[in-house]
Amino acid sequence: MDNVRKLAKEEGVFPSSDFMPGKSAIPVSGKVYDSDELCSGINAVLKGWWTEGIFTENFIKKFSSFLNVKHVIPVNSGSSANLLAFAALTSPLLGDKRIKKSDEVLTVAACFPTTVNPIIFYDCIPVFMDINIPDYNVNVELLEEAITKKTRAVFLAHTLGNPFNVKKVKELCKKHGLWLVEDCCDALGSKYGNDFAGSFGDVSTFSFYPAHHITAGEGGAVVTNNDLLNKIILSLRDWGRDCWCKTGHDNTCNKRFNQKHGSLPFGYDHKYVYSHAGFNLKWTDMQAGIACAQMDKLSDFIRKRNHNFKRLFKGLSKFGKYLILPEKEENSVPSWFGFIITVKDGVDRTELTKFLEKHKIGTRLLFAGNVTKQPYFKGVKHVVHKNLVNTDKVMNNSFWIGVYPGITDEMIDYVIEVFGEFFKKVQ
Repeated sequence: MDNVRKLAKEEGVFPSSDFMPGKSAIPVSGKVYDSDELCSGINAVLKGWWTEGIFTENFIKKFSSFLNVKHVIPVNSGSSANLLAFAALTSPLLGDKRIKKSDEVLTVAACFPTTVNPIIFYDCIPVFMDINIPDYNVNVELLEEAITKKTRAVFLAHTLGNPFNVKKVKELCKKHGLWLVEDCCDALGSKYGNDFAGSFGDVSTFSFYPAHHITAGEGGAVVTNNDLLNKIILSLRDWGRDCWCKTGHDNTCNKRFNQKHGSLPFGYDHKYVYSHAGFNLKWTDMQAGIACAQMDKLSDFIRKRNHNFKRLFKGLSKFGKYLILPEKEENSVPSWFGFIITVKDGVDRTELTKFLEKHKIGTRLLFAGNVTKQPYFKGVKHVVHKNLVNTDKVMNNSFWIGVYPGITDEMIDYVIEVFGEFFKKVQ
């Protein structure tokens, strides 16, 4: 592997650390890696077992230990993780607790679409509540008001790594017998109280896309402490199969040819018995190899993200006349994915973001803004509880900039300087 490290250095595989203000890009996100990831990924290739294997087993141990959760199911993306998490709750194996067609699911419209899409795919009704500014999470005072006899679940993301009010949400779910799906795709390493995001939901999801806290190129994970949900999720991920053997293993139950299932003949090979209408959403062991190396850096990544957030917050606080800066949820320690800003009256968001982009500072809107306004949502059955005033404000006035670990203090100071240049023009 020494030759791999040497070749990577010679070929300029790793990003340059030289920063030229106004010329070097400051992206909103990106991957941070070194030869550890390359060597780990290549090791996985050389093993010749390219689907799930020993690197996946190692990743599962690392990830479950970090979050202190019982089950980790790696998948090919965070969006697939959301799909599987919700699909699992529709399984007949859950009996009266299963989610059925036309059931209602509480969520927010200021979201990434794939938090809401699984609800639609399974012919359920998303019920949208407004959010708070400046934490950009659900207004929990609206939650209980929105619950009806058709409500079966709450499906919420921790916005840009800022945990929602877990205590209140969990209390309401317990009181009303609701499932909680916790979308942590932007929140790996965030804490509420003493526990990590992802450990609170009946089922929770993560993404390992290059923009996220760790990356495997693509990839994601579903986590749960519920043994039955784990079984269902694995079945759905692996074509809907009834067999629970690990990839590459056969006849773990010693009953492969000695069971009766449905209307199939007795002894039908259990490897080809399907108890769900499933998918194929597995990842590869090469991705697992890269993710294992990333996990070893995760604590440093989180520290750097939060350092960058604090430096930006301090530097941009002087522009309080023009900007609403983000605030964390009480009793939480975010692992910030981005730095979200809402412009006040008199400031044009588009002009500001264009100015930042012109100066090589990347910007992003808060995903779908108000997902009910998106073209694809026309004709989608949904409910809006009361109104979405703050959601619309985010759609019109909010954006975010980066805090990912590849951003240096020098870059942040330049970002603050460029904001200052813009507001001189506003005056």
